Amino acid sequence: MMKKTPPSAPRPIDEHGIIGDLQTCALVSSDGAIDFFCWPNLDSPSLFVSLLDDERAGIFTLAPEGEQWRAVQSYLPDSNLLQTRWLNEGAVVELTDFMPVREDHTALPCIVRRLRMAQGEASLTLRCRVNFDYARDAPDAEIEHQSAVWTSAEDEKISLHASVPLQQSDGFLHATFTLRDGEEAFFVLGGEEVQEWKMADIIRLQRDTLTFWQQWVGKNKYHGRWRDILIRSSLVLKVLSSRSYGSIAAAATFGLPELPGGERNWDYRAAWIRDSSFSCYALIRLGYIEEVAAFGRWVRGCMENSRFEPDKLQVMYRMDCSTDLAEKELTHLKGYCNSTPVRIGNDAYKQHQLDIYGELLDTLYLATKYGDGIPHRGWEHVIKLVDHVCDIWDTADAGIWEMRGEAEHFLYSRLMCWVALDRALRLGSKRSLSMPYQRWESVRQAIREDIWTHFWNEDLGHFTSTRHGTDLDGSMLLMPLLRFVSAKDPDWLSTLEAIKQKLVRDGMVRRYIASETPADSLHGEEGYFVACSFWYIECLARADRLEEAREEFDKMLKYANHLGLYAEEFDAWGSALGNFPQALSHLALISAAYYLNKKMTGEEQTWQP
Repeated sequence: MMKKTPPSAPRPIDEHGIIGDLQTCALVSSDGAIDFFCWPNLDSPSLFVSLLDDERAGIFTLAPEGEQWRAVQSYLPDSNLLQTRWLNEGAVVELTDFMPVREDHTALPCIVRRLRMAQGEASLTLRCRVNFDYARDAPDAEIEHQSAVWTSAEDEKISLHASVPLQQSDGFLHATFTLRDGEEAFFVLGGEEVQEWKMADIIRLQRDTLTFWQQWVGKNKYHGRWRDILIRSSLVLKVLSSRSYGSIAAAATFGLPELPGGERNWDYRAAWIRDSSFSCYALIRLGYIEEVAAFGRWVRGCMENSRFEPDKLQVMYRMDCSTDLAEKELTHLKGYCNSTPVRIGNDAYKQHQLDIYGELLDTLYLATKYGDGIPHRGWEHVIKLVDHVCDIWDTADAGIWEMRGEAEHFLYSRLMCWVALDRALRLGSKRSLSMPYQRWESVRQAIREDIWTHFWNEDLGHFTSTRHGTDLDGSMLLMPLLRFVSAKDPDWLSTLEAIKQKLVRDGMVRRYIASETPADSLHGEEGYFVACSFWYIECLARADRLEEAREEFDKMLKYANHLGLYAEEFDAWGSALGNFPQALSHLALISAAYYLNKKMTGEEQTWQP
């Protein structure tokens, strides 16, 4: 079967795995290339970004010489340590890539690449070029036998220490060496300290890092169907999180296109309140409470930086809670599949998006349900926030998909305002907290009536994504998932059928049809949205259409890459598009699998979230 490969893409998006140390991440392709790495933090400028420009950006390749090799890539069990094995008739080469998770949070992140000749003999080649500042600063390295140091124009330094001699030519470090049965070599990229490391240090770091991830997975309380798949998705959410701040990035990358050759190329190396809140919900279901508490601390930091004024609360923040995400274009990069402009930062942080209040309150409600109660001063902030929602719920905004055209009255935004009121009322009643009950209850009912009156199209017989509109939107699939409407309500089922006819193709679901959405002011369509596809499956399961849900779920699992990872979107062939790996995709998978498993085992379902 022939697989479509995007034009001019040296390495497809879905031919990658991810490694990380809870401070930053790197992508490792199935041929042994690290072609995306920002350092020292996830939202820092890149050192390697040849995935976006293979001609001028940095890269670190390591592979056996010659042809007739088959590459097989997998993770070490229950971990984020990635292993690439090359096999031919007479030899097996094993490369383990990982980023040590060390006790010292202030230590600079490093990448460890450990080679082992498992069988036979092979010659191997290393090529490495470090370019600072998104490939705008390309210094030569200073080499001393088995170590090299690059120094940026801003006097940043990064070292590569190897167990074999290094040479330099044409801006690249090179090494060609032979390993025989049982022999090993190692390469470490990081701060100055790595120049002193020996093989014993590498072995210890690998053992300790493997133990860290496996102990974290050991806290997972899910034991249903698809456990391995849910473990991988939870590991994605964890590796995208910050150990220092508690934030969870939307994805590990910037600039990967939603349409090859198009302009929808965004930077997702930030923490969205929406995506982070949904991530917490997914982690709670699996038994992870500490991450939710850490996220709560991050949110408090964000609110402090917004001076606890609800109208100043941003859609997203940097990983360290800071507020400036000004968008810029990297015009010197040609982009993945010539998709330009390549952007860093994201001007959506300035947008007015009403849904964030609902997502925040939903997560707070769940956190207090499964964890500790809310402090008095924290509840005072909640009252202030919910009162603000009471004042502004009936206003237009940019919506969940961050439209860059004129503001609209979106159903999803209205729905999440209802969620904010609903969860605040539930939380206040559950914890016997003082609140302006009459006002909140009145507004909750007003929002419900508004949705049923102004977002229901009588002629078409289904809900619409905009007020008095005709269009459909994948975000509408969250209506029953957020307990606004019964999953078996006839009006909802007619909406679900309309979505199936309009937006679904072989289990893959579009967010919306761009050409029919005036608020989308950008050119071209986009792919099929992974999260919407899993929301669709969960809706089917909640409607007791279990055979259909199971069939669609199995299709979606086939669209994962070889490591079980998902980007933001699929193209028409089911290949990855957009930033990678995407937290929203994996948390939606967790939710769908969790609910479908409960339905299939006949467990009692309750209305409470």
